[in-house]
Amino acid sequence: MVLSSRGRYSKYLRPISISFDILTITLLPFYFFKHQELNYFHFCLYQIVSWSIISYFSGFYNVYRYTTIVRIFSKLITQIIIFLLTVIAFFPFAKKTIFSSEAVISYIITVFVAVTVFKLLLFFYLKKYRTAGSNIRNTIIIGYTPQAINMKNLFDTKPEYGYHFKGFFSDKKQNEFINGKIDDIESFVLENKIDDIYCSLNELNSIRLRELVAFCEINNIVIKFIPDSKEIFSRNLTVDYYEFFPVLSFRKTPLHEPVAMIAKRAFDIVFSFLIIIFVLSWLTPIMIILIKMESKGPVFYMQKRAGMNEEQFSCFKFRSMRINNQMDKLAVKNDPRVTKVGKFIRKTSIDELPQFINVLKGDMSVVGPRPHIYSINHRYSIKIKKYGARHAVKPGITGLAQVRGFRGEINSDEDMINRIKYDVFYIENWSILLDIKIILQTIVGMFGDEKAY
Repeated sequence: MVLSSRGRYSKYLRPISISFDILTITLLPFYFFKHQELNYFHFCLYQIVSWSIISYFSGFYNVYRYTTIVRIFSKLITQIIIFLLTVIAFFPFAKKTIFSSEAVISYIITVFVAVTVFKLLLFFYLKKYRTAGSNIRNTIIIGYTPQAINMKNLFDTKPEYGYHFKGFFSDKKQNEFINGKIDDIESFVLENKIDDIYCSLNELNSIRLRELVAFCEINNIVIKFIPDSKEIFSRNLTVDYYEFFPVLSFRKTPLHEPVAMIAKRAFDIVFSFLIIIFVLSWLTPIMIILIKMESKGPVFYMQKRAGMNEEQFSCFKFRSMRINNQMDKLAVKNDPRVTKVGKFIRKTSIDELPQFINVLKGDMSVVGPRPHIYSINHRYSIKIKKYGARHAVKPGITGLAQVRGFRGEINSDEDMINRIKYDVFYIENWSILLDIKIILQTIVGMFGDEKAY
């Protein structure tokens, strides 16, 4: 059988499940509470927020291809019980609304049945679909230990998991079951479109392990670790169980969680809309006059930058330079291309404000790693191993690296390395409060930044 349909669209399954659940809790109140004087807008908004918060902290949507049916039912019961309590809590604060225990219980039971049925139908359909050879993930295992062999046997005996085993790799053992040595892995992975690498930690030394992790980050490949002992090797590792086999993997960053992504996007839309309405609406006409008075050319300058997943987008800025044939070249101190108006707006970062249009469009976020031009991307993606991690999220108008002083001209590789350290820290430790803190620090630092030129 030719296994051609791989797991590239699995990322849509969670949004589909979330959308169905939100639609269910939004529409059913119109039927069950139709005889009550209920403010449906307030009630539905309250429910959506409550459901989202509960599901985020309970891990309700953290269901994977190896998650057991018992675990799914446990998540369902936890979610519904807590949600029931939040629904009941709404009525004492709702004016002119009489609490009906019968209506609430009927509503919750219906929600539970609808969500459960949909989740189970999706769960069993995917198992059948994967058993038929679709939605698969190609895997290899590094090492030939008893644990590694057990993992391979699990892949073979559980086709509903959707893992297609492609071979063992090892330097320590050589037999007819070993596909190659450790040095053969990179080429094999790329040629065979491998999705997941399972690694026995006793097989690799620390240097080779770091090289392999960097290779996986650059090529968007998942690497997981098969523990050869009960030792926990890193606080950045999390343990999953494929039946009774423990598997270590890197903990997902907060920005990979659906609720966090929705919260950050909602914040971006509201914040950028306010800036456009209350700042750019009156500032833009002033900038048009000042820029046009000093030099000919367009008011806005659009530069191609690398966004999320390195997708190209046009980054908006107020033009701060005279028109020249080196517009894509980064500005340096006392750059003769910069106009008098340009010096002021660059010093105060006013030239960056049109990027809130990019935020509203969805190309950027208010806070995130600053987007670079492609020549810089190409140069440093080769030099700095962690560089590719910054493309896992949307670029930002401001970022943690910028408020910590790493902005402007790049004089050495060390300048870029420090930026990447802060970018990676931000991605791995994101929160709304961190975004707000960075925005406030950016506002405070708008005047007097020596690197803003």
